[in-house]
Amino acid sequence: MLSPHKAIPIGNEDEVALGLRENWQQFSLLVVVNAFVGSMVGMERVVLPLLAEHEFGLVSRAAILSFLVSFGFTKAFANLFAGRMSDRLGRKRVLVFGWLFALPIPLLIFYAPSWQWIVFANVLLGLNQGLCWSTTVIMKIDLVGPNNRGLAMGLNEASGYFAVSLAALVSGYIAAAFGLRSAPLYIGGVSALAGLFLSAAFVHESLGHARHEATVQLRGAETRSFWSIFWLTSWKDRKLFSVSQAGMINNLNDGMVWGLFPLYFASRGLSLTKISVLGALYPAVWGITQLGTGALSDRLGRKGLIAGGMLLQGASIIGFVLWAGFSSWALCAALLGVGTAMVYPTLLAAIGDVAHPSWRASSVGVYRLWRDAGYAFGALLAGALADRLGMRFSIGAIGTITLLSGAIVAFVMDETLPVRAKESP
Repeated sequence: MLSPHKAIPIGNEDEVALGLRENWQQFSLLVVVNAFVGSMVGMERVVLPLLAEHEFGLVSRAAILSFLVSFGFTKAFANLFAGRMSDRLGRKRVLVFGWLFALPIPLLIFYAPSWQWIVFANVLLGLNQGLCWSTTVIMKIDLVGPNNRGLAMGLNEASGYFAVSLAALVSGYIAAAFGLRSAPLYIGGVSALAGLFLSAAFVHESLGHARHEATVQLRGAETRSFWSIFWLTSWKDRKLFSVSQAGMINNLNDGMVWGLFPLYFASRGLSLTKISVLGALYPAVWGITQLGTGALSDRLGRKGLIAGGMLLQGASIIGFVLWAGFSSWALCAALLGVGTAMVYPTLLAAIGDVAHPSWRASSVGVYRLWRDAGYAFGALLAGALADRLGMRFSIGAIGTITLLSGAIVAFVMDETLPVRAKESP
């Protein structure tokens, strides 16, 4: 429930204007801030699994992927906290608080004497990502209002995941030149300081925009308890359930890609440079393509893009097992990026379609709880299967689960875009 907090500087709600054009300066600033959030993840995507093998001597895939378990579960619950607390305390406070957790991460990785330090650093990374990424998403939804929500989410996710890609690519070259630990130190240090400075000095509170939308453009505030929102988003509403399970499986397969693919490619004889190119290609295509898919969902609807994207993801992942060689894997990585781009901004836009502005941030938090718990579930499942049955079997199994998730969306979910929903029989 949105309850007024006079301590939150939200401005005069009578003067609030909703829309991308009306709020382009703050929106653009949040796009830049989210790019720094993404680069904190990108600095790890190539080097950390290799660091586990080469410097810490870990053999078990489950042990190597333990950093993703700590990251995934921490980020999942931080998302939940971010959504609820941003309704109560304001968005900016949560955003700035999230950046404070990022500051020690580069130093912890650089000086880590044992793998447990890396696992702890990823607890802090989960807190940073959950609080900062969730809040930038919520603030952009606040600013644009009910129109162009898919475009807004496409811009948000494009900035974040293009930064993931760029950081992953650069980290590979830095690691090849200066060692595996150097990339997180340089990339992470700059990103954490820049993100904190921009958020504290220039980002404005957007809670007033959400209140304005709730009371002026839509019906009055809906009072819901947290547990009511939790169960509605998780299970009771078939639209929100479909979105939540698709988000969880999306990140389940992304966790597998993050943790296993560098090891898989290395075991097939690829150089660190080629591994970094493959590691960057997938989020690069994902990030850039979202510029189109988010806006496309505003025209064509959400359901088809989500179902089709999950099916394309599953087929692409299985392709890594069926085919071999850098060129074939590059094609699969590009298709995986397209499939993820079809899904990622569209899921967030669908939440915005269904959830009332008075409890939307909390619903986004619940969705992101399930979505980012997928990282942990993916790491646990992929690691266990890889240790017992091999990495190829593990990759194929995750691809099959992703196909099943797409089928659930196709048969269970109703369209959420208001115009398309009215046209449905």
